[in-house]
Amino acid sequence: MSRRRRRREGEAFGLSFLDAISCGFGAIVLLLVITKTAEPTIQRERGQGLEALAAELSQRLPDLASRAQALEAELSEAKTSLVETQDRVAALAPQAARAEQERASQALDSRASAAIEQQLAEARQSLTEEMQRLYSQGIRAPDSRVAGIPVDSEYIIFIIDTSGSMQSFAWPAVLAKLRETLAVYPQVKGLQVMNDMGDYMFSQYAGQWIPDTPGRRRVIMDTLAGWQPFSNSSPVEGITRAIRTFAAPDKRISIYVFGDEFSGNSMQSVLDTVARLNPRDAQGRPRVRIHAVGFPTQFDRQGRAGATGIRFATLMRKLTEENGGTFVGLRDTR
Repeated sequence: MSRRRRRREGEAFGLSFLDAISCGFGAIVLLLVITKTAEPTIQRERGQGLEALAAELSQRLPDLASRAQALEAELSEAKTSLVETQDRVAALAPQAARAEQERASQALDSRASAAIEQQLAEARQSLTEEMQRLYSQGIRAPDSRVAGIPVDSEYIIFIIDTSGSMQSFAWPAVLAKLRETLAVYPQVKGLQVMNDMGDYMFSQYAGQWIPDTPGRRRVIMDTLAGWQPFSNSSPVEGITRAIRTFAAPDKRISIYVFGDEFSGNSMQSVLDTVARLNPRDAQGRPRVRIHAVGFPTQFDRQGRAGATGIRFATLMRKLTEENGGTFVGLRDTR
């Protein structure tokens, strides 16, 4: 009896275990079925989200493109502005260099400006030793306004500023002073007329002496009345070309500079260049005398002078002093 009961109890335990295992497997299968059934729904929901995002980006794309074009336009304008600024800086570079040179020559200008203004106002000049010798021999200039200039030269060259200021405000006076200067020299071996740029009045006589005859003098005066070649308001080119072309140890030559302005950069460089081209001989005489006549076109009615007028007077006074000549500053253009 006890053996049968034990068999039943063993069979009951075995069936319960199988039931538990079966239920467990059933639950796992049910979970797998549920998961597989829900997966397409999740994928479909994800796909719907991407489509919405793509639609939103498509709507914003025109705005983004428009903003990109605006930024490109701003960048182009900035590049153009940068190029213009660089061009302005490059254009101002020569002015800055000239200003630096002006400061370098300021010491020379400041020492001479006061004396030159007084000289231009009073139209005075000092006699050179050569002119005192000539005066002692009874030689006189026909007009006291051109006195004080040595008249011992056999060849004379006129360097005439043909700029607008001279043409507009001093040309009758230029004609008068040229006539008076020629009258100081009744007869010379040769003449030449150039403008401040070194251009010849008569191209057929370029590099040659014009024969001095009454007829040639009349032609010079008549041509000068309407002569208007280009000028840069600086006599340096004409002076240096005249010295290089005509200076000779066997000829006594005088250069007469008629002008009103010096627009160059450095006065000292001009003085150094002329000193190199026009050395002195054993007696201390330069190969070429340089005289100058200053016309006061740069002065206003109160007697105040413009900067270029002061610089011309300063340069010519020093240049004539170093080259055996005389500077005459006119008080007016009558």
